[in-house]
Amino acid sequence: MDENERLAVITSALFHDNALTEYALYKKDTGDDTDLNFKLHCVYGQRNIDKIPLGFDTKDLILYHHEEADGNGPFGIIEEFFPIGAALIAIADMVDVDYHLQHIPVKDIQLIRDHIILQRGKRYTKKAADAMLSVFTKDLLLSLNDENINNTAKDLFPVWHVDLEDESLISLAGLVADIIDNKSPFTRKHSVGIAEKTLAMCEHYGFDHVVRSKAYLAAAFHDIGKLAVPDEILNKPGKLTDEEFTIIKSHVSITNEILSGVTGFEEICRWASSHHEKLDGTGYHLGINSGKIDFISRLLACADIYQAISEERPYHPARSHEETMPILYDMAGKGFIDSFIVEDFDKVMADINPCKTIITGCVNGNAA
Repeated sequence: MDENERLAVITSALFHDNALTEYALYKKDTGDDTDLNFKLHCVYGQRNIDKIPLGFDTKDLILYHHEEADGNGPFGIIEEFFPIGAALIAIADMVDVDYHLQHIPVKDIQLIRDHIILQRGKRYTKKAADAMLSVFTKDLLLSLNDENINNTAKDLFPVWHVDLEDESLISLAGLVADIIDNKSPFTRKHSVGIAEKTLAMCEHYGFDHVVRSKAYLAAAFHDIGKLAVPDEILNKPGKLTDEEFTIIKSHVSITNEILSGVTGFEEICRWASSHHEKLDGTGYHLGINSGKIDFISRLLACADIYQAISEERPYHPARSHEETMPILYDMAGKGFIDSFIVEDFDKVMADINPCKTIITGCVNGNAA
């Protein structure tokens, strides 16, 4: 394969299950858990990756990543009629699901090789099976265990150089935001909503394109750490236990850990991982106070609170702008969030939302 073909397969492999959270919500909504509709996550996943202008061809690589050589996959296509890239993702995916390669003992290598040989031309296409057998060694297996996998990824995956305003990066941020938001039926548009509101506020303040792009990305990625939080805690209708709340709060430090590994994301990382800080120092994950919380971080905190209060959650119904703003003003009055940003939020969001009533009275940090 040439470089573009390799990039296409690697990228599609990384995102092959990007639609699983969306598909899980579909099953909850419809109660439809049939094998027939399992292929929907392939359809949704291909649709999502197609929206990103990557510069190389990922056509059908995610769509057919569950196809089998003998036609027993969800679309019933035999090996001659789906791309080799999809077949490579399929064999890597199926072998890993069957054998949990991050934990399998080295002594079992031959067991897995025998399985691949047996399924060559059945589950796995001949080309994909031969390719896997040619690389499936002790060193490869050791490179996949939990202790080594991150370094393996850094060594093998290409570095992606893009401008912060690049359309592909903005599109990727939207995809990641959708993956995060679909973790729960109550947060379907949470990250996307915050990103849109943050962008509107940045335009209100007249920030330049670079600041607007960075703020948008920070908002889109702010809850990426929630991918590590169990669904049963995210969707719990009742009050969280202290232990559960500690797990929820950990999503911010995880967000920081993930984004800090991206060169050029220094400000984006700081803004994204500061969205639960409070001006009086009672927030998390660092517990810093107003002197160390910059303006965009304060803005994201207000956007996050506004979005969370206004959207439906297990513990409260959706709220209008009129119903949402008094809560923000109260928090500003208590010294938790920036009162001047709250006032500006009221004006800008009143123009965006159906409700046009502006609540006044938060002057010098005092809530009405």
